[in-house]
Amino acid sequence: MGLAVFGKAQTTAYQLSVAIAAEGSDTIRETYELPDSMAVYRFSRKLIDSLQWEGFLDVEDSLQFFGEKKASLFLNAGPQYTWLYLGRGNLEPWMLPSSSRMGFPTQGKPFRFRELRSIIDEILNRGQNTGYPFIAVSLDSVRLSQDQVAAGLQVDKGPWISFDTLRITGDSRTQPLFLSRKLRMAPGEPFSQKRVDQALDAVRNTPYLRLDGAPELSFQNEEATVYLPVNDRKINRLDGIIGFLPNEIEANKWLVTGQFDVHLANVSGKGRDYSLNWQRLSQYSQNLRVAGREPFLFGSQLDLGISFAFLKEDTTFLNREFELHVGYQLAAKTYLTFFGKRQAGDLLDVSRYSDASELPEIADYRYTNYGATVDFSDLDDILMPRSGWRGLLRLGIGNKRLVENTGLPQELYEEARQNTLQYYVRGNLQRYFRWNQSLSTKLSLDAGDIYNSNLFLNDLFRLGGLKSIRGFNENFFYASRYAYLTVEPRYYIGNESYFLLFSDIGMLENRVSGQAREWPIALGGGLSLETSGGIFTFVYALGQAANQPMTVAYSRVHFGFTSRF
Repeated sequence: MGLAVFGKAQTTAYQLSVAIAAEGSDTIRETYELPDSMAVYRFSRKLIDSLQWEGFLDVEDSLQFFGEKKASLFLNAGPQYTWLYLGRGNLEPWMLPSSSRMGFPTQGKPFRFRELRSIIDEILNRGQNTGYPFIAVSLDSVRLSQDQVAAGLQVDKGPWISFDTLRITGDSRTQPLFLSRKLRMAPGEPFSQKRVDQALDAVRNTPYLRLDGAPELSFQNEEATVYLPVNDRKINRLDGIIGFLPNEIEANKWLVTGQFDVHLANVSGKGRDYSLNWQRLSQYSQNLRVAGREPFLFGSQLDLGISFAFLKEDTTFLNREFELHVGYQLAAKTYLTFFGKRQAGDLLDVSRYSDASELPEIADYRYTNYGATVDFSDLDDILMPRSGWRGLLRLGIGNKRLVENTGLPQELYEEARQNTLQYYVRGNLQRYFRWNQSLSTKLSLDAGDIYNSNLFLNDLFRLGGLKSIRGFNENFFYASRYAYLTVEPRYYIGNESYFLLFSDIGMLENRVSGQAREWPIALGGGLSLETSGGIFTFVYALGQAANQPMTVAYSRVHFGFTSRF
């Protein structure tokens, strides 16, 4: 039998000596320091309550005060009661506690109020989440005899309640039926208090919505109406970014690169998303990505997405990707996606390999792979987080087929394996620390690995640039395995306006080229400025790697304007 110390004063006024005797146990003696006589009385009451909570129902107490501010408390705990039985009363099978977690107490088991309370709480919780929000549980025919407790459970379910149409009280143009499906509170479904409580997390993880208040409930005609004060956020995006980089082809000149982004979210108020991204990475390189998502396909809980990506790497190769994925909201903070992807890579300039004696690092291939992505988000704000964390893990595996290029000597393919198994894994973990109203820090860890016995350069991950390791050209690095850590303190001067400093520290491996492990480092700073029409960004970065020294001549300047509507 153990006791907890409920309080201890820094300035000693009373010294309380406590002795507790219980059947079958040695007397426990402790001394406590309390500030005054009222604290002594309160402390004594808490000790008695704690004993009774543990099943010592016949506690006898004797509290005495002496001179010089001393007191003594003697507690005769008596026997610890045990269960004779706990009857199921009128409980229905679906109400019974799970045997694997919490069964009904058996005869002879020590009686503890917290265990009884846990059983009652589970019954209440099950009822409140299966259409009975007014369920009540009481004890019936309670009997105490010979240090044993006997009782039965009595349940009043109350009326069965279903969800009615969701009501949006804010200015959001989101369709109520779509939002009720997203929050799993569709009309006709059993009322669930848990789903109402989870609505806060679900809306917080929806970029185009903002919940300005707590949900409200109204019950009438055996239906529950949920009122949500939801407003739209300016999430639709039109981006234009210009970058000035040293021209690697023409000395002492600058190369202007560009990026164009269009993102439309919650189209027609039904959660549809469409996006287009175009980049010119260098003088002869560019890429394009188009994606769309249709939620709740055919009235189900499944989302259907489709995307196409195109990458032209100067005059060396051309990559294309087509992906079809199906997503499911496992919980308010967790989203699961299964995907199928078709990738194709083609060598462009074959003339440089006409006299090659072995298969080049770049080759033609076709790769069909399948996998899953898990995204967990627990951020205070999905768009502009200052605290919380987010994690994403993506796994893929499939068969890759080597395609013979007619422009290369056929003998180069004689010893090459035509069909191989290839897998990859990528992950990202972000943690935001909010120190005060104006200062926060972002920590981010990105990592990935791709493996195949017949890897090519145009298979590999591409890193570098504004959205990965800053201080380098976009897609500067090829990596078969990588990891990089970002540390980014931010000083806020508005809701979405802040100054930033950053450091990116990475580790890269390239098993295709056989290069030594590389440790790139980037340092810099910038700002994000919220205006009436959008967000202006400016970032200045210096990067150091094996092929690039950390000098002003190789610095990177990125600035742009994001228009939100």
